[in-house]
Amino acid sequence: MDNGLVSRAEAANRLPIIEGLEGALDALSQLFFWPVVICVLLMFGFALVSLGSVLVEAIQRVFSQVRSRSLKIEQESTLESVELEILRRLEPLRLCSRVAPMLGLVATMIPLGPALASLSTNTAATQTETLGHSFAVVIIALVSASITFSIYTVRRRWLLTELNQWLETIADVEVRDA
Repeated sequence: MDNGLVSRAEAANRLPIIEGLEGALDALSQLFFWPVVICVLLMFGFALVSLGSVLVEAIQRVFSQVRSRSLKIEQESTLESVELEILRRLEPLRLCSRVAPMLGLVATMIPLGPALASLSTNTAATQTETLGHSFAVVIIALVSASITFSIYTVRRRWLLTELNQWLETIADVEVRDA
């Protein structure tokens, strides 16, 4: 009589397969820890370089008689091409500010599974150091995201202001030509 329930014998036969699958998933997740850490460190480096770049640009904007223009707009440029250039310049900052926190979370979650498992075997002290490193990675990831989001916001305002000035210049030229 088949009532849709799995018998104990069938469950016992599947257990090694499930254990093997769980072991493979655990091993695979552990393989991601160091690549994720390296990505977070690269994003932190990118955030610091971007911060230095935006500070230099801000100083130039403050002390320059002629306002510094970061957009080099050609005479034959269209609105769409200028908008695409703005998006191209902002995309790395936007991407870093969104991906870094996710990678930080991944770096925290990877060692959390073995750490919780070690609690049941009273070997939690061995996982404490790994968890400390993973929390440090998430902090660096959040700092990277904060820096790049701030830069993204400032640069976006600067670039959109330049776009607006260019559009006003085009409108003035069209009025004079008419």
